[in-house]
Amino acid sequence: MRLALREVALGMRRAPLLGMLSVTTIAFSLFAFGLFSLVALNIREALRAVESQVEIRAFVADSTSVDDVGRAMEDVATYREVERVEYVSPDQALERARQDLGEFKDVFDSAFLPGSIDIRLRDGFRDPATVKSVADRLRAFPIIEDVRYGEEWVSKLHRIRTVATVAGVTLGLAFAAVAVIVIGATIRMAVLARGPEISIMRMVGATDSFIRRPFLIDGFLKGIAGGLLALLLTWLASVLITRTFIQTEFFDATLAASGVVGGALIGLLGSAFSVNRHLRLVR
Repeated sequence: MRLALREVALGMRRAPLLGMLSVTTIAFSLFAFGLFSLVALNIREALRAVESQVEIRAFVADSTSVDDVGRAMEDVATYREVERVEYVSPDQALERARQDLGEFKDVFDSAFLPGSIDIRLRDGFRDPATVKSVADRLRAFPIIEDVRYGEEWVSKLHRIRTVATVAGVTLGLAFAAVAVIVIGATIRMAVLARGPEISIMRMVGATDSFIRRPFLIDGFLKGIAGGLLALLLTWLASVLITRTFIQTEFFDATLAASGVVGGALIGLLGSAFSVNRHLRLVR
């Protein structure tokens, strides 16, 4: 291992520009993928924020007692899909309507709006089928006169999220494939530049594993350096977008570490593929 690390250091000193080119190519390839991932992440978070507003409103009959409402709320709270249950009295509903529709506040009066049980669903249970299922169960309560949840809006939101997910995965795989191809070609150039050295090592009896080891370490280290540089560039782009246009969410620690590890693996695998191919040619 000590000899392999020394070979890596010697290779960097002999061809620093080629090493910088490899790191830069890895960085910008991963940076393009990181930018796309950043856009996909923020679209997902925006859709999740909108989806979190999905709510079922069950209107209660006027003659319903407080005890009956309380028992119904206790039953609804046991549903595994339900995150929160809240009772909105007619006075509270009136106040909300006057705040949301200020230009029509004089139209509403205390007898205009009924009380309601508002149900907020858990994350993962806001698709149209689940929302409709919960709404149908609410309609079975004797005290419930009507149930509303914006069926058309929920369906459209679900379709938008599905399309965004499919498009994101497809384009993400395409960006990743292009990054791997570009990085592999760059690493291949670095290996070819040291082709005479590989041939000499083979002639003096060096084993394939001995020849391969410095290139694997070199590719691994360049992949880490490229991944860190790409992460820095992506963070700077996120800061610039936040300060110039809109607030953006950046990757959490796990995703950021995954990007650096991905760069290291790409560098390692690219080096392994290139050096193995070259070793087969010089047998």
